[in-house]
Amino acid sequence: MSRAQLALRVPDLEQSVAFYSKLFGAEPAKRREGYANFALTEPPLKLVLIEGDADTETRLDHLGVEVESTEAVDAATQRLKDAGLVTFEEADTTCCYALQDKVWVTAPGAEPWEVYVVKADADAFGTSADTAPTGAAPAAPASADTAPTGAAPAAPANAAPASAGAAPDACCAPGTR
Repeated sequence: MSRAQLALRVPDLEQSVAFYSKLFGAEPAKRREGYANFALTEPPLKLVLIEGDADTETRLDHLGVEVESTEAVDAATQRLKDAGLVTFEEADTTCCYALQDKVWVTAPGAEPWEVYVVKADADAFGTSADTAPTGAAPAAPASADTAPTGAAPAAPANAAPASAGAAPDACCAPGTR
């Protein structure tokens, strides 16, 4: 089963957990310091809550599609490359208290998307793409086939000019930690 992921950065994690528990009639599947996720079957959704600044309104952190296997991540990666999108691939990375394989792309509005599989639980929040420089993104690779290791994906060619070359601003996105 695949499901969409919505990751929100919230000002008050406890209030948000209480609200979404009532909204969906379910408790979080995972709780850690500054983090909670709801793994819902109806609707098929992984809702991720990441504690942000108390004086900031809730904002979108990133979007994703959770899949069942590394093979599904690989298939999505190939499909995205074949479609001409610049991808950034990560294997065995720790993100959101989970060991994951994933691929990132950046949508035209600069929203980061990941296709990922959770391979195992992890004790640490993790920082995907540890080798990427904070807040910096290299120019797009000459080929859309692969992004350099540790590099953030450049925005697609059809992206708005302001987002071109910008690193995704997400909890675990390349270049944000």
